[in-house]
Amino acid sequence: MSQKARRPSKIQVKESRRSWVQIPADPPITPSGYPPTTAERRFTKDFYPAFGISHFRDRTLGKAFGKLDFSKPLELRQFEHFFGITAREGPEAWKSKYKSAQNLLDHLSRFGRSEGSKEVYLNRLRRLCEWSNADPDRLVNLPKHKTETLLQKFVDETAGLNRSRAYVNSMTKQLRTFFRANGKTLRLHTLSIPPRYRKRNEYIPTIAEVRAMAACAGSLRNRALILTAWSSGLRVSTLCALNYGDLADDLNAGHTSALVPVYPKMKERLPNACKGNIPYYTFICREAVEALRAYLRDRSEKYGSITPEAPLFHAEWNLWERNERSSKRLGRRTIAKIIRQAARLSGISQWASITPHTMRKAFESVLRSPTIDGSRMDMATQQFFFGHILPGSQDAYYDKDKTDYHRLEYEKLNFFDSPATRSTDKLIHSKELEKHLNEGWMFIAQLDSKQTIVRRTCLV
Repeated sequence: MSQKARRPSKIQVKESRRSWVQIPADPPITPSGYPPTTAERRFTKDFYPAFGISHFRDRTLGKAFGKLDFSKPLELRQFEHFFGITAREGPEAWKSKYKSAQNLLDHLSRFGRSEGSKEVYLNRLRRLCEWSNADPDRLVNLPKHKTETLLQKFVDETAGLNRSRAYVNSMTKQLRTFFRANGKTLRLHTLSIPPRYRKRNEYIPTIAEVRAMAACAGSLRNRALILTAWSSGLRVSTLCALNYGDLADDLNAGHTSALVPVYPKMKERLPNACKGNIPYYTFICREAVEALRAYLRDRSEKYGSITPEAPLFHAEWNLWERNERSSKRLGRRTIAKIIRQAARLSGISQWASITPHTMRKAFESVLRSPTIDGSRMDMATQQFFFGHILPGSQDAYYDKDKTDYHRLEYEKLNFFDSPATRSTDKLIHSKELEKHLNEGWMFIAQLDSKQTIVRRTCLV
């Protein structure tokens, strides 16, 4: 008997939180199983939930997926359109059609040229203008008591939206700066912040948990990324802005640790790459160096030679052309997703509270812990590795140029779980010093022109 042909079951659909998009309840295995869904007017939205991809496209172009050209300047953002800013470079750069907004930009330029700060301040001001239905010039011309009442109401309503207290206070200070730049000093109430208050929970992983995350990273790139973020303590924007050329010399020289420079010119790649325009450098540990070398070898085999201007960690979105992927830079959210995913797969119960910033705090824990020889790192050196300005006049007198000294201090850090170590001292001829340093020995003392004491410390 011939089997009766089964009627295809109806595909159950559910409405996405985004408008006019229907997502099948049982998604097909491949993207080809999804026909594009029609959106408003002449635009079409392709949605492939099995792969987490959604994209708007213009029907007249006939391209399923758009291609961003990072060689061209980014289009003007919403706040730039709002304030009539037409350019970020050249003679017309950061010129607003509103005099009051221009006064704010001039005020910020006196303290630095951070585009990240300009974006934050102008976005806060734009929201106030949209909420009050008034342009910035009109706001600064209001009587002082009306301005204070209006602004305090806006701040209180923002706090009522379940925003962080620190966020609300920061916004209050930024708006107060706008009015002060226009000759009006306002008295506003800020929110009290209890000690150790945090709106969002955070969890700082231990050394064992970071190692487990690296083991569950899922790829050579992700493993190298996690170990580099942890052992360097870099901010996530700085991590995104790193180029291969920044570490190429140390990686090719065969050092146990690799120097990672942070300098103001990195802000040309990402506005927040060098916070406060503070130049410094840090290092990455031996395991991170080995993981990075393995990742770069695999990457060069897949995509060809890596230029010094190429990002150190590249995007692997397979909708880019193969020869384009190695030149695309990872974003902050992608790095955060990689870290959380590795934490979840490693079995950490509080994986959702692990962020790139908690990896930076995990590095701080290593800095403050006993080193492998049982001593403690100098507090000034800790602050330097963390990219902080030393208090008072200490920063002016701190010697930042002795990279060999800082490398030796860094290599004493204990990136292992057990602090139990065994040290061996050895008397050698001074001509053999370089050989022993390359083998992992540390310089201890110079007895005379011919004899040197070196030490090697191993974990028990």
